[in-house]
Amino acid sequence: MYEQASHALLNEILYKLKPEIGNLRLRHFYTRLGANFYAIHTLFHLLYGERPNFKEQMVSLVETLALRYIDRVPHLRKSDLARERDYNWFLSQKWVGMALYCDRFAGNVKGLRARLPYLQELGVNMLHVMPMLDCPPDNSDGGYAVRDFCKIDSRFGTTADVAALAATLKKRDMLLVLDVVVNHTSNEHEWAQRARKGEKQYQDYYYVFNDREIPDIYEETMPEIFPVTAPGNFTWDEEMGKWVMTVFNNYQWDLNYRNPAVLIEMIDIILFWANQGADILRMDAVAFLWKKMGSACQNEREAHLLLQLMKDCCQVTAPGVLFIAEAIVAPAEVAKYFGEDAINAKECEIAYNATFMTLLWDAVATKNAALLNQGIKSLPTKLERATWLNYVRCHDDIGLGFDDNDARMAGYDPVRHRRFLVDYFTGKFPGSPARGLPFGENPKTGDARISGSLASLVGLEAALESRNEDAIDAAIKTILLLHSMILSFGGIPLLYYGDALGMLNSREYLDDPSKRDDNRWMHRSHFDWDKAKKRHQTGTVEHRIFCALKKIIALRKETLAFADFDNRQLLTVDNPNLLVFYRSDPQNIRNRVLVVGNFNVEEQTLSVDALRMHGFFQKDGMKDLLSGTRMETDNDAMVLPPLSWYWLTD
Repeated sequence: MYEQASHALLNEILYKLKPEIGNLRLRHFYTRLGANFYAIHTLFHLLYGERPNFKEQMVSLVETLALRYIDRVPHLRKSDLARERDYNWFLSQKWVGMALYCDRFAGNVKGLRARLPYLQELGVNMLHVMPMLDCPPDNSDGGYAVRDFCKIDSRFGTTADVAALAATLKKRDMLLVLDVVVNHTSNEHEWAQRARKGEKQYQDYYYVFNDREIPDIYEETMPEIFPVTAPGNFTWDEEMGKWVMTVFNNYQWDLNYRNPAVLIEMIDIILFWANQGADILRMDAVAFLWKKMGSACQNEREAHLLLQLMKDCCQVTAPGVLFIAEAIVAPAEVAKYFGEDAINAKECEIAYNATFMTLLWDAVATKNAALLNQGIKSLPTKLERATWLNYVRCHDDIGLGFDDNDARMAGYDPVRHRRFLVDYFTGKFPGSPARGLPFGENPKTGDARISGSLASLVGLEAALESRNEDAIDAAIKTILLLHSMILSFGGIPLLYYGDALGMLNSREYLDDPSKRDDNRWMHRSHFDWDKAKKRHQTGTVEHRIFCALKKIIALRKETLAFADFDNRQLLTVDNPNLLVFYRSDPQNIRNRVLVVGNFNVEEQTLSVDALRMHGFFQKDGMKDLLSGTRMETDNDAMVLPPLSWYWLTD
C-alpha cells in the first residue's frame, strides 16, 4: 500500500543508510521493504511516534534489517523465494514435529546430528531443539534465562555447529525450530550487568524503580506465575539499588519494550538465528511483552503490535521463516496471536493448541469425551495461512486451561473438576494409576498444574511395577489414542522425546540442587538409548509403542485430508464417551476421513444414523486405514473396543 508520509520517510531513510548498504545490489530486500514499509512505519509510529528520536530509531531499524539480509547466505535466500511462491507449504500433512533437549537427547549438537536417523525412522521431520543459549548454570530456567542471545552454551557446541545442523536437516527435508526468549533476560546478561553499574541506557532496557510505589501499583493486578518458588513480580537488586520487574523468576529481568532500542535489539537477534538456518522460531512468553499498570500485564494490544512488527520485519529480511506463538493463555485469547482482525496470519503463523491438550487429558481422567467435545466447539477459529501445534505433552507442566463455561455445559463445577484432575494425575484419586506431581500449587487458591511423563501419567509406570498385563495394554492404548488425535485433528503434531518409547518419570533431578525444586525435570530426563534399542525387539513395550506410532505417522503423511485448510467437521453423536469428527481433502471433498476415538475403558457402540446424514456408511461398512480391514455395522451400530480409535474411509 502506498502512503505518502511513510514512503517519504522511507526515501529519507534509504538516503541516510550506511554506504556499505547503499552500494550493494539488494533487489529482493528493497522490494520486500517497499511492500512492508507502510505497515512497519504505522506500527512503529503507534508504539514510539511520540519519542523525539523516532526517525533515528527508524533508520536504526532499517539498517538492522539490511545488514542481516546482507549476511543471509544464498541457499537461505533461495529458500525464502521458494516459500514465498508456495506460501502454504507448512499447512501440508507431511510435517510431524518432535521437541527435545539437545544435551539430554544426544549430548551436544554434533551428537544430535548423528542421532537424526532415529527421528527419521519414526517419521519426524520437524525438530524443535529446546533452548541452547548461554545461561548461568545454576539459574538457567531450563534455557530460558539467557545470558547471551547470540552464543551457544559451550556444553552444546558452537553457533557454527547449529548452522551445520540446520544445513544437515535441510538436506534431509527436515525443519529446524529454535527458541527466541523475547520477554526477559538473565540478570547476568550484559545489558543487566551494565544496568547494575548505573548506565541509564541499559536501565531503560528493563523496568527498574527506586522504591516500591510503582511496583506496588503493578502488583495490585498482576497475577503470580510461580507463587511458591517466585512470589511477587519484582525483585530488589542490591548492587543496582533498585527494584526490577521479574515476572517469572527473580533472576529473569523483564525487558521494557516501551524503549524502541529493545525492540530493535530483539529483531536483530531474531534475524541472527534466522540466518543460522532456523526454519521456525518459537517466540517465548509473547503474552507478557507489554506491561501496563492497572492490568494483568498479559495479552495487551501493544504485545500484538510488537509481534506484528517483528513479523513484518522478518518478512523483509527472511520471509521463509515462520513464528510460533508460545502463548499459553485463555482459549479466547490464543487465536489473537495469529493476528486479530486479519484474514491471513500477520503475527505468528503457528500457535500452541494448549486447550486441545488439556481437553485430551481431561478425557483420559474422566474416561469420557464430554468436555472434549464441548471444548472443541469453543476452540477459536484459526486464520488462513495459520495452523495449530497439537501436542499431548511438552517440556512444561500441564495446565488445566479449559473454559469454565465449557466445563459447566459438560456437567462439571469448574473449580471442583480441576481439583479432581490434579488429584487424579497425582495418584490421590481412588483407583487412579497416574504417577504425576502437582506443580506450582498456589496455597491461596488451591490451583495447581501437573508434572510427569506421558507414560507415567497414563498408568504405564504403575502397570509395569505391578506386572499387570491388562493395565500395560490399557496404558499403551491410551498413548496411541492420544497421538492418533493430535495426528489427525488439524495442524502440526508435536511429539515429545521419549514418548515414542514409553519413557517413565525420572527422579534424577532430585540429585541436582539447581533442579530439585522444579519437579518438571521429572519429565525432562536423559534419553535412554538402551531403551531405544528395544524398539526393534518384538513384544517389548518400546516396540509396541514405537512401531504403532511409526505406522500412523506414515499414514498421516499419505492422507491429503489431514492437511490443515479449515477442513475439520465435529460430529455430534449420542455417546458421550466418543469423539467423532471428519477431515476432507480441500482438493477433492469426496476424499474424506472419519476419525473416531473411544476414551472409555469399556466397549462402546456408535450409532451410524447420524453419520449417514453426513454421507458416511452409505454402504455396509468403511475401511480402517490402520488395519486395512472394513469396519462393519451390527444393527446400525459400530462396536468400538476400549480405548480404541479409527481413521475410516469409504
